Amino acid sequence: MPLKYHEKLDKDNTLRLRSMQRELPAFCQTFFRGIEPRTQSRTRIAYAYDLKVFFRFLLEEVPYFRKYSAVTEILLGDLEQIEVLDLENYMEYLKYRTRKKILDGKEIQEDVLNQPKSIKRKISSLKSFYNYLYRDQLVRKNPAALLSLPKLREQDIVRLDGNEVADFLDEVENGTKLTMQQQKFHEKTALRDSAMMNLMLGTGIRVSECVGLNIQDVDFNNDGIRIHRKGGKEVTVYFSDEVEQILLAYMEERRHKAASSGSEDALFLSLQNKRMNVRTVEKMVKKYASLVTPLKHITPHKLRSTYGTNLYRETGDIYLVADVLGHSDVNTTKKHYAALEDERRRSARNKVHLRED
Repeated sequence: MPLKYHEKLDKDNTLRLRSMQRELPAFCQTFFRGIEPRTQSRTRIAYAYDLKVFFRFLLEEVPYFRKYSAVTEILLGDLEQIEVLDLENYMEYLKYRTRKKILDGKEIQEDVLNQPKSIKRKISSLKSFYNYLYRDQLVRKNPAALLSLPKLREQDIVRLDGNEVADFLDEVENGTKLTMQQQKFHEKTALRDSAMMNLMLGTGIRVSECVGLNIQDVDFNNDGIRIHRKGGKEVTVYFSDEVEQILLAYMEERRHKAASSGSEDALFLSLQNKRMNVRTVEKMVKKYASLVTPLKHITPHKLRSTYGTNLYRETGDIYLVADVLGHSDVNTTKKHYAALEDERRRSARNKVHLRED
């Protein structure tokens, strides 16, 4: 039996992680084995990348570690030599650095400028790494615990307004603003693209959840789709009558397509008749959105925010929004929609009358 999309993705990530661990000190394997039961494979890959950057910093910038020629030579006991000051220097190093890259068979240096959000993630990864080693008594001190995470400026949520949603879906359906070359492809993909964009805007599912859908995951009797959330949880998300119509039309087209080997069950297919991937959908959203909202940077996640905003405005139920979006902590939802909550509080200021008119 072929693997489901999320199972194949997890397998590929696991193999990739094994390869990345070969470029890290041997003791890091203990860390990755320890966090495996409570983390996703893509999270562990992010940790592996962040740790590689950290150990590369040690070799380049900390005198004690210059005796080593490769990251893999670093020993667990060497971590005892690292002080808080070294980690503060690491934060500064992350703002701007250079890295080696192979291009056309030649080694070149590439400039890397990290944004505050990226720096915070790398420091969080380092803290998790140290916390694990210290808790399991593999190191005697935890300098990372004394390191403060950089503060991020609160950013407004970018989303599509009501009229922009209509314009966006019209462009996806008709492609009137596309170039002549783009319109040739659009003739072949219009129904598929419309089905995907309507589904994402009408349910708030993640792009990975969308491309992972199989034909049998769609239930028209109950107007729902079965998706796999982060952490492997399987849930049913429901779609509207409006979304149902476009999905039914696409399903008829899909029945006449012969999928490539390994993609037979995939709901959404590429022009090569293979399962769509996340990157392709990201490009699709950017292509259509840039034509109707050129001043907004719209991504698949922004479509998800648009749905969450609309659902909260219609229901006023932050717990329902958190549940439908698959947030494990309602505080995450509240943080994202704090401005809307304030708007609702202001609108209620005259609802209670102290005296009868």
